[in-house]
Amino acid sequence: MALSSIATLTRFSTCSSSSSYHFHCISKRLRLIATVPAKTHHRNKMASSSPPESKKIAAPFGSWKSPITADVVSGASKRLGGTAVDSRGRLIWLESRPSESGREVLVREPERPEDEPVDITPKDYAVRSLAQEYGGGAFRVSGDTVIFSNYKDQRLYKQCLSSKDSSPVPLTPDYGGPVVSYADGVFDARFNRFITVREDCRESSINSITTIVTVRLDGNGIQESETLVGGSDFYAFPRLDPKGERFAWIEWCHPNMPWDRSQLWVGYISEKGDVTKRVCVSGSDPAIKESPIEPKWSSKGELFFITDRKSGFWNLYKWVNNGHQLTSLSYTFPDSLTLWQQVESTNEVISVYSLDAEFSKPLWVFGFNSYEFIESHEQKNLIACSYRQNGKSYLGIVDDVQGSLSLLNIPFTDIDNITLGINCLYVEGASEVHPLSVAKVTLDDQKSKAVEFKIIWSSSPDCLKYESYFSLPELIEFPTEVPGQTAFAYFYPPTNPSYQGTQDEKPPLLLKSHGGPTDEARGVLNLSIQYWTSRGWAIVDVNYGGSTGYGREYRERLLKKWGIVDVNDCCSCASYLVESGKVDGKRLCITGGSAGGYTTLAALAFRDTFKAGASLYGVADLNMLRAETHKFESRYLDNLVGSDQDYFDRSPINFVDKFSCPIILFQGLEDKVVPPDQARTIYRALKEKGLPVALVEYEGEQHGFRKAENIIFTLEQQMVFFARLVGHFKVADDITPIKIDNLD
Repeated sequence: MALSSIATLTRFSTCSSSSSYHFHCISKRLRLIATVPAKTHHRNKMASSSPPESKKIAAPFGSWKSPITADVVSGASKRLGGTAVDSRGRLIWLESRPSESGREVLVREPERPEDEPVDITPKDYAVRSLAQEYGGGAFRVSGDTVIFSNYKDQRLYKQCLSSKDSSPVPLTPDYGGPVVSYADGVFDARFNRFITVREDCRESSINSITTIVTVRLDGNGIQESETLVGGSDFYAFPRLDPKGERFAWIEWCHPNMPWDRSQLWVGYISEKGDVTKRVCVSGSDPAIKESPIEPKWSSKGELFFITDRKSGFWNLYKWVNNGHQLTSLSYTFPDSLTLWQQVESTNEVISVYSLDAEFSKPLWVFGFNSYEFIESHEQKNLIACSYRQNGKSYLGIVDDVQGSLSLLNIPFTDIDNITLGINCLYVEGASEVHPLSVAKVTLDDQKSKAVEFKIIWSSSPDCLKYESYFSLPELIEFPTEVPGQTAFAYFYPPTNPSYQGTQDEKPPLLLKSHGGPTDEARGVLNLSIQYWTSRGWAIVDVNYGGSTGYGREYRERLLKKWGIVDVNDCCSCASYLVESGKVDGKRLCITGGSAGGYTTLAALAFRDTFKAGASLYGVADLNMLRAETHKFESRYLDNLVGSDQDYFDRSPINFVDKFSCPIILFQGLEDKVVPPDQARTIYRALKEKGLPVALVEYEGEQHGFRKAENIIFTLEQQMVFFARLVGHFKVADDITPIKIDNLD
């Protein structure tokens, strides 16, 4: 259907990339290395290079000139899809490239520091899994072999890493399209096979079948995979013990999401390679609410994992197993599901280290890795791990015998994954002055201190040139509508070395509502935020009730209250900033993607705090979402919303009469999580009501925008939309605005 304000984009533009390295307040014993000169005392140096306030140009907030253009932002929008190490100890990483339409490529660290990294993935391939729509765990390296999921057909391929001209060899059948996906696999040397999660959408894309399967690697050509474990709704983290005799996995069933309730199982592998016995290690007792995740075997065959039993925080645990006598038990859950299982007679789970902090994160994607064994012998295990507490990540070493934790002093304040190298750790992370990066962290002989920190890969390797424009996040705690309760956010003030606001003016505010909603905003260097702040906008990134990083109790504030708690907290945060004198209460805008887009639309429909909004692939109709979304999230709303009446009452589309301000919508036409009809429906309704509204649709985009030209266009059009309708200023950039219905 042709709609007058729908722009379907096919244009393309080039982009550049940027980055910064900052090593302030780091131990003198830590050697810091980067591809650009490291600078200490970042803010002092920046201030000295900036003109004094009296010499700055006074101009309206939002109208300032900035070198951090949308092109620069798109160039810094590379994503990481995981890291690994080859047989020679060289780092391999998976990076997405907006300049190549979001294509994901495996890249290897060069042999010599002065050389360029080497692409492993041939140009006709892209490494990306579509399992559970969000993917992850798209490749696995063992020695000189990599097995990966190819984006276009979703087949598994094997490629030799020791040969420069090695072509990928298909391992799984061609089903005529990307209808069978694989993720999170591991090599099984005992039976020369690959064990992986498989999602089969051949019969239904909405009710797919997920199993753990084996794929043979004996060189006898393409063969059908064989089911190893099945029967549950979802599986993740298949992990083999060192002898290949047992393997662990995580499973869960509707209506739960993996962070609500899940189970950790161990299966015993027979001489024929099938599972003959199984034991539920964690999550079987209905009286204990927990969600185990990330199982991993030590070299001694001990099973470690992370769960949030008792404290409500994801902490590290170990399974104590001294015998093999099995007893059959059954449990009947509230949804009348009866689970028969076999439980080890000596089944015991003990805490390795307890802390009111999160040692893992929600299972949105496959294959993440929050801890590694760096030393394992008869006396003890030394475990490198990351955890998150009060809005900050930490890297440490746990001694499982002493029950102690030693912190490693590194510049990152946000950590995603850890990969074990040869006498080192590779850490994916960022900070308020580091973009997303991978660092090599070398430890001392005692494995207790970091002695060297070296950036190997950066999503923005040259943004040091913009350091004087960086707005540093301030973690704020603000009161919610519940008496005595608080929530958290990161506030970024307007920052530009050449400009200041006009007298008695306060800056406009753009509030960001993160997706998920079971997710977290993080206070790290993000050039898409700096794009706004360097032009004179204030930004606040809200971790409303229901966000992760603060434990189960905080996360469960949103149960049955999605569209209420998140909306209230976003409005409370904006009001708090107005009352604090930091922003202009008459120029409050809100933006969000996916679930954050729903919060945006709900805030605009049911509250009058904000004056305009931008929804990126957001939800307008909860009933439509429940009926059309993919299997992984098809029962997500059962716990977030509640009754059928709640679905109606909290759907913005049903209350168009309550909208009273301009809205711009952005949508990918291949989105299976939030189908395009959601954006089209809200667009038509607002247009008919007479409100200023625009819809931008992108061909070839799914849930989240990966192409450089679309990242650029989305950012620029949001900026000019808000400037025209709320800001009352002219942007400094040369941006041609799209037509806005009921305005132009």
